[in-house]
Amino acid sequence: MKLGARILKTGIAITLALFLATVLQLPSPAFAGISAIFAIQPTIYRSYLSIIEQVQANVIGAALAIGFGLIFGSHPFVIGLTAIIVIAINLRLKIESTIPVSLVTVIAILESPGENFIEIASIRFFTVMLGVLAAFIVNLVFIPPKYETKLYNLVTSNTEDIIKWIRVNLRHASEHTVLKDDIEKFKEQMIKLDQLYLNYKEERNYFKRETYSKSRKLVLFRQMIVTTNRALDTLKKLHRLENDLHHMPEHFQKVLVKELDHLLYVHEEALLRFIGKTKTIQSTELLEEDKFNKQHLMDAYMELQQNQNSTYFFHLLPLVSTIIDYSEQLEHLDTLIYSFHSYHKQDNEIKLSEE
Repeated sequence: MKLGARILKTGIAITLALFLATVLQLPSPAFAGISAIFAIQPTIYRSYLSIIEQVQANVIGAALAIGFGLIFGSHPFVIGLTAIIVIAINLRLKIESTIPVSLVTVIAILESPGENFIEIASIRFFTVMLGVLAAFIVNLVFIPPKYETKLYNLVTSNTEDIIKWIRVNLRHASEHTVLKDDIEKFKEQMIKLDQLYLNYKEERNYFKRETYSKSRKLVLFRQMIVTTNRALDTLKKLHRLENDLHHMPEHFQKVLVKELDHLLYVHEEALLRFIGKTKTIQSTELLEEDKFNKQHLMDAYMELQQNQNSTYFFHLLPLVSTIIDYSEQLEHLDTLIYSFHSYHKQDNEIKLSEE
């Protein structure tokens, strides 16, 4: 089992929160540890936004808990009613992610009434906020996430798996139900990829030079994801039309295999070129006649109608249009990679580290 950065950060944040609460001799230090759990965020920027929202939510929770505690006491019914009102206010303010911490504050304050209720409530509120602060410090200092490396590796992994299945499917060697299950997995992986891209996008840089470089990388990674999605769309179309393709004229099948193989080669080469493992060449050289010929594919497709295969002609229209779209996205990706490596060479270093 591999421990991720967030798991380690959560453990460190809990330890730090409990240690600080113990050093300050705060009663019930467990509340600091609990609040630290909810305050851990995947990015530094999101952690900064979170701590602002956490302060707002905890002030609301503390104020309502103290008010209801002074008026109605700490009956379980009162705690439940206070929790409902706190949740409603947080939802109204669109800070629903802070609901768990604000509820911890409510319970921490109303759970131990007494003669020194205001003093105890203030200490409990400070204890909860101490946990939030500890989580923020951990997010800021410990184990900075390597989103650039993770993003490239996930894009590469997804693309390679999709390309393998396209090649197998083109040779009519795929198992229909197995491929169907894997396509669903690919969809889930693409959702994870989009989330990882957003995390990478949220990370802030401290120098303008890094900001400009990252802006160019963001454009590239976005196009990589779009291109991988087009490859997945192509695989889905091939899977859905598997039976129709099997009954296509042999000439069309050969052209389809040849042209798609060229596209898959270009896609694989583009990912290697991005990290400098192949030569930097212009995109027009990658899609020339001996590698991918869009006109050749269209001519073979139009022959289906001329040969009175009109039913297959309309069935295959979505597939052909998807392949052409795939080729255009690949061409755009190659143009971006060529530009990325040809200009601002000193700023455009790809920082991929071992995980």
